[in-house]
Amino acid sequence: MSLFSGWRAAFRIARRDAVRAKGRSALVVAMIALPVLGVTAADLTYRSALPTVAEDLTADLGTADALFIDQGMGPVRLEQMPDGVMWGTPQDAPETLPEDERKPVDVPATFPKGSRYLTEQSLPASVTTRHGITDTQITELAVADPLLRGRVELTEGAYPKAKDEIAATEAFLKASGLSVGDRVTVRGPEQGYTLTGAVELPADLKSESLFAVPGAVIAPWQKAADGDKEILPPQAGDRKWLVQGPSGAGVTWSDVLAANEKGVVVRARQVVLDPPPDSEVPMAAQMGGWETNDAEMTAAALTVAAMAVLEIVLLAGPAFAVGARRSRRQLGLVGSCGGTRSQVRAVVLAGGAVLGGVGAVVGVGAGFGLTALFRPMIEDFTGRRFGELTVHPWEILAIAVLGLVTGVLAALAPAIVAGRQSVLESLTGRRGSRRSSRVLPVVGSLVLAGGVALAVYGGVSGNINLVAGGSVLAELGLLCCIPVIVGFLGRLGRRLPLTPRIALRDAARNRGRTAPAVAAVMAAVAGSVAIATYTSSNAAEQAYDHQPNLTAGTAAVMAFDTSQKANLPRARAAVEQNYPVNGGRAGVGRVWAGSDCSVYYEEEDDCGTIGLVKPTGEGHSCPLKGKGAKELALRISADEHKRLMNSPACVDERWTSVSLGNDDSKIVIGDAGLLTSYVKLDDPAAAKALAAGTPVLLNPAYAKNGEVTLKAVHTYSERDKEHRTLHPGKARTTTDRLKVYVAPDRYAATPGIRMILPQRTAEELGLHTEEHASVYTLSREPNDAERQAADAAIEQAGSRAYVMTANAQQEDEDAAVLLILALFAGVVTLGAAAITTGLSKADAEADLTTLSAVGAPPGVRRSLSGFQCLVVALTGVLLGTLAGIVPAVAVRLTDLRAALADMRADPMESAYTPIVMPWETIALLALVVPVLAGLLAAALTSSRQKLARRAG
Repeated sequence: MSLFSGWRAAFRIARRDAVRAKGRSALVVAMIALPVLGVTAADLTYRSALPTVAEDLTADLGTADALFIDQGMGPVRLEQMPDGVMWGTPQDAPETLPEDERKPVDVPATFPKGSRYLTEQSLPASVTTRHGITDTQITELAVADPLLRGRVELTEGAYPKAKDEIAATEAFLKASGLSVGDRVTVRGPEQGYTLTGAVELPADLKSESLFAVPGAVIAPWQKAADGDKEILPPQAGDRKWLVQGPSGAGVTWSDVLAANEKGVVVRARQVVLDPPPDSEVPMAAQMGGWETNDAEMTAAALTVAAMAVLEIVLLAGPAFAVGARRSRRQLGLVGSCGGTRSQVRAVVLAGGAVLGGVGAVVGVGAGFGLTALFRPMIEDFTGRRFGELTVHPWEILAIAVLGLVTGVLAALAPAIVAGRQSVLESLTGRRGSRRSSRVLPVVGSLVLAGGVALAVYGGVSGNINLVAGGSVLAELGLLCCIPVIVGFLGRLGRRLPLTPRIALRDAARNRGRTAPAVAAVMAAVAGSVAIATYTSSNAAEQAYDHQPNLTAGTAAVMAFDTSQKANLPRARAAVEQNYPVNGGRAGVGRVWAGSDCSVYYEEEDDCGTIGLVKPTGEGHSCPLKGKGAKELALRISADEHKRLMNSPACVDERWTSVSLGNDDSKIVIGDAGLLTSYVKLDDPAAAKALAAGTPVLLNPAYAKNGEVTLKAVHTYSERDKEHRTLHPGKARTTTDRLKVYVAPDRYAATPGIRMILPQRTAEELGLHTEEHASVYTLSREPNDAERQAADAAIEQAGSRAYVMTANAQQEDEDAAVLLILALFAGVVTLGAAAITTGLSKADAEADLTTLSAVGAPPGVRRSLSGFQCLVVALTGVLLGTLAGIVPAVAVRLTDLRAALADMRADPMESAYTPIVMPWETIALLALVVPVLAGLLAAALTSSRQKLARRAG
C-alpha cells in the first residue's frame, strides 16, 4: 500500500468515526474552534481598530491634502520630518527672538498656487445645558465643507451654515441632555446659538465639543469683551489651515520645504504616504535611526500562542484518548488485517486532522461573524470607528493552520498509546494495566522548585527574562506533578459519602483523562491570577501615591477672590439644592497677618506672612530630607521608608495641599463642625478645646510639650489705606507660644489643613480673618447633571464662586480588568470541567450500569456527574492559584528593586511596592466557579439509565 493510499484510508476511517460519534466530535470541534474564534476575532478587531497611516491622516485632514500650522516662531526657517509631527529649528539657526518681538507669518502665502483652504480655530467656553452649564471646547470650522468628510460626520439634523447655528458631538448631547433644535448660550458674551445637527468624530467618539462656522464665536466674543470690561476675552488657540492643493498636484515635499522657510510646519497627505528619501530631509541627519524594537512584543505574542496551543491540547487530548479507547476494536481490526502500528497511529492522527480542520474553519468563520456583529459595540468601547474591516489573509491562514496543527497535536499522545496496544488487547477490550511513572513526579518537583527559585532570583536581580523563564518552569513542573496529585485525591474519599467517593476514585483511576483537564484549568487560572495579582498590587500602589485635594466624600464651595465673600450664601444654596449633601455644612475661614497677600501681591514684601515654626530633632525633622538623608536611604527597607514617609515629620515635606484656598501655613479658622465633617476627628475633647479657644493641631510634628510656635510678620502695604493708618511704621514680627490639642498621628495627612485656629484666638493675636469656604459631606459623587445644575445656579446668582469635589482615585479600569480575567478563567474552568465530566460519563457507562443494577437511586448518576465536575474544577483552580502567584510576586520584586533605586537616588521618592492578593477574584474562582460547574453538570445529566444492548 502506498503512503498516499494509506493516509487516504486513514482519513476515510477518521471521517466516518467522527460522523458516527457526533457528540464527542462536536466537543472536540468546539474546543478547537473556540480559541480559533477568539484569536480570529482579536486579530480582526486589532487590525481594524488600529488606524492605518491613511486613516490617521483622514482623522487629521479629512479629504484635504495638507494641514498648515504656524508654530509661532515668526518667519524663520524650520525643519521637519515628513510626518509633519516632529519639527525644530536648524542647528545653525540664530537665537529665537522673544515672543513679543516675533513678526507674524502670512501662512496663506505659503500655499501652492491654485489651492483652496479652510481655517480652524478652537477655544474653551462655558455653555448652557438642559441641566445647567458646563465647560466644553468650541471649534470654528466649516464642517459642512466636503474637505471635512471622514473627519467630521453628520449623524442627525444639518450642518451649521449661519453664524447663529452650531453643531454638537453626540457625546456632548448625551452629557448635556440637549437635542437637535435646542438653544445653546455661550456664557460671558451671552451669545445664543441653535443646535442644528449632531456630529461625530470617527477618530474620537467620546469627544464632547461644539462646532460653529468661522467668525461665529470668537469675533463677536472679542467685540463684546472690547465693549464691556466685565467680559473676559476669548482664549482662542492657534489658527490652522486645511489646504486642498492644485488639482492633480496636491501638496508636495517641495511645497513643504518652501513653507518651512517661512516658519510653517506642514502635514501633507502624499508626503506622509510616500516620504522622500533621507537625503532630501534636512532634519533626518539630526534624528538618526528611529527603529522600534518589537522583540518583546513578538516574544509575548509567541508565548500567548504557545499557551493557547497547550490549552487546546490539554482540553482536546482526553477526548481523542477516550475516542481511541472506544474505537479500540476498530483499531484492532486494522491491525488484524495486516495494518502496521504506524497505520493505526495514522487513523488516530487523521481523526485529529479532520476535527482540527473542521474546528479551524468553524472558528475562523464564527470569528468573522461575531466581529461584524459586535462591531458597533467594539467601536463604542474603543472610542474610534473602524475605517474598514481589515483582513490580513496570511494571518487568518496562520490562525486556521494553528487550529489544524493543534488538533493533530492533541491526537498525538492517544495515537502513540493506540499504536502500542497489542491486537489481542484491542479485540478483547482489555485495557491492560500500567503503573504510573515514579520518575515524572520527582522530576516535576525538582523543576517546580528550580523554577520558583529562578523566578524569585530574577525578581530580586531585576531580570525580567529570568522571571518569565522561572515562571514557565514552575508551571511545567507543577504540570508533571498533577498525575500524582490526582492519584492522591482518591485516598481522600474514604470517609466521604458514596458519590463524592466514587468521583474521587474515578478521577484517580483515570488520570489520563483527569490530569490534562486539571492542567488546562490550572494553566488558565494561573495566568488570570498572575495578572490579577499584579493589577491589584499596582492599583494599591497607585492608591498609596494618590494625593487627594480634599478629604474623600466631601465638597468645598469657595470664592474666586476675597471680594466675592458676600456671594458665598448664594453659592452654598446652589450646592445644597443640587448636590447629594449628607448633613450640614462647616465653615472654613482664612487667617493672615498684615495686609492680605491675596490682594496686595504685586510688589515684593508688600503683605504679611504667618506660619508655624517647626521644631528640630527627632520626631520633628524629617530624616529623609537634608543632611544624611541619602546615607539613611541606603540602609533602610521599603517598609521602613514607608513608615518614615507617613510619619508626621515627613508627611507634608514632599508636597503641600492648599486646596482650601489657604497659603502654605495651612492654618484655617474653624469650629467643631469642621472637625467632624471634614477632618473626621470625632473627639469631644477636641471640640471642647476649640470651644475654649485652644487650637487643634493635626500634625504633631509641629508641637513640643503640647505647644506650638506661631510666627507672624505684620507687613502693611502703602496701598492698604484701611489698615495702614492703624498700623503705621515698620513691619513687626510676633512669635506666640500657644497651647494646642494635638490630634493623633493619622490626621497629619488631612488635605489642606495643618491647624484649626478658633476665631476669637485669632483676634486676640491681632490676626485678620474672613469666611472663605464651606465644606459639605456628600453621600455619593455628584453626576454630570447635578454639577451642571449647581454651576448654573451659582452663575445665575452672580457669584464668582466655584465648587470642588475630592479627586477620588479612579479604579473603574482595574475593576474591569479583574472582572474580565475572572470571567475568562471561569469560562475555561467550566469548559474543562464539563469536557471531563462528559468524557467520564461516556467512558464509565459500564460502571453506571453496574450502579443501577445493584439498586442505586436514579439521582446517583446526576450527583456523580456534579461531583466529577467539581473535583476537576476545584483542583485546577487551587493549583492554578498557587502557580499564578509565582510570576506575580517575582515581577513585583522587580518593581521593588527599581523603586528602591529611585528612592536611594531621591529619599523623598516612594518605594512602596505592595503585593496585594485579589481575594475577590480568587474567591470567585475557588468557590463560585467550581460549585457552579458541579451544579450545571448535575442539572444537565439525565438520571435515567439508557437500556444497553447486550453483547453476544
